Amino acid sequence: MDTIQFIGTSPSDLINALKNSLIPELEEKLSKQFQPKQPTEYLTRSEVCELLKIDRSTLWRWTKNGTLTAFGVQNRVYYKRSEIDDYINQNKLN
Repeated sequence: MDTIQFIGTSPSDLINALKNSLIPELEEKLSKQFQPKQPTEYLTRSEVCELLKIDRSTLWRWTKNGTLTAFGVQNRVYYKRSEIDDYINQNKLN
């Protein structure tokens, strides 16, 4: 980063110095730190069964023994897409 001297510097020179050196550097640092958060995608039981190519009874058993986590909203059951993807990645064959 460049050194900026305020003695004998006009306001327009100061603004130009900030635009050319400090602001781009700050934008770069902040853009790396603050990425927009992706919304959570929820899947229904049917979508999970289709994605994993399993039967509903298998999904029920995996939910009951804690392999997958279900989220109930009123009388509906949903699964987080990110958790399903993590499960697939952990259990894939090498």
